[in-house]
Amino acid sequence: MSKNAKIAAGGVAVGLVLLIWLPWWAAVLIVLGVPAAAYLALDPSQRRRLRRVTRKELGR
Repeated sequence: MSKNAKIAAGGVAVGLVLLIWLPWWAAVLIVLGVPAAAYLALDPSQRRRLRRVTRKELGR
């Protein structure tokens, strides 16, 4: 299993656990808020590099 697949599987597992323990709206806020906060914490140059890499991979 690739590294990205392991990360995705872990994210799904965490999401399911959060849905069991928390109301659905709180789980959705956490699942969407953590990646958004991480992206906003990047420097502008790091954001540009991340967008460039993502576009390259989409064009394969």
